[in-house]
Amino acid sequence: MKEIKATIQPQMLSRVIRALHELPHFPGVTIVKCEGHGRGRGKGGAFVTTEDTIGFQSKQRVEIVCTDEIAQDIVDVILRNARTGNPGSGILTVTDIAHVVRIGTGETDERAV
Repeated sequence: MKEIKATIQPQMLSRVIRALHELPHFPGVTIVKCEGHGRGRGKGGAFVTTEDTIGFQSKQRVEIVCTDEIAQDIVDVILRNARTGNPGSGILTVTDIAHVVRIGTGETDERAV
């Protein structure tokens, strides 16, 4: 089992979601509105962080729990559809999941996704 998290530009969300829904065994998705910034280099060079000057950008986080077999397909779809061609397109992580339980039915692991 894998958990895929992709923090992307808000304007790319509908494109990513449409493409994900075209996958034959897409398990579902959670969307989280969030804020953040990348490596800290803005226009003109270094970014100096103080409490008063931290500038966060609006982002969307796409979260998916899936089987190992379809994880790479999901990653490929997100990468292809979230890329803006500019710095700050986002970041994607894939993590191993030890155990999943569907709350409503009690189904576990692969049956839960």
